Amino acid sequence: MKIFLIGFMGSGKTHWGRLLSEKLGMRFFDLDEQLVEQAGKTINEIFETEGEEQFRLKEKEILHIITESHENFIMACGGGAPCYFNNIVYMNQSGITVWIHTPIKTLVERLNSEKEKRPLIKALTDDQLESYITKKFADRKIYYEQAKVSIDEEPVQIENLIDKIFHA
Repeated sequence: MKIFLIGFMGSGKTHWGRLLSEKLGMRFFDLDEQLVEQAGKTINEIFETEGEEQFRLKEKEILHIITESHENFIMACGGGAPCYFNNIVYMNQSGITVWIHTPIKTLVERLNSEKEKRPLIKALTDDQLESYITKKFADRKIYYEQAKVSIDEEPVQIENLIDKIFHA
């Protein structure tokens, strides 16, 4: 079983991926962490020196390598991963996609303290952050909605998440 967790940055994909991994006894991958390890640069450095397009190409490559070389895993995908190069179609064909649908207000609260670590929002003021999230979320929603499973309870209950995955 291959489980891909998707959703906006700050939605908790890595957190829930690690918990699912423990509960289900499956290997966990964080796509961003794998990319950083392979590139030998931080995400910020990749964005600054190579640009977003190169970042997205590297992201796609690692997504395919992990998916094709492992039978079972849980993967936390970067917030933009499903939105480029038909990645959402590839993930849906390869396994179960799960959209962690987090309210915008919650995303703003979480991301406000994490801006420095996130290249797409690090230069934004607090006032600009909510506008950015609202617009970017609207742009990406069409991809997130293609997930086989959507969980929008806040807070997420791990038992409900597991139940939804196994009934997808």
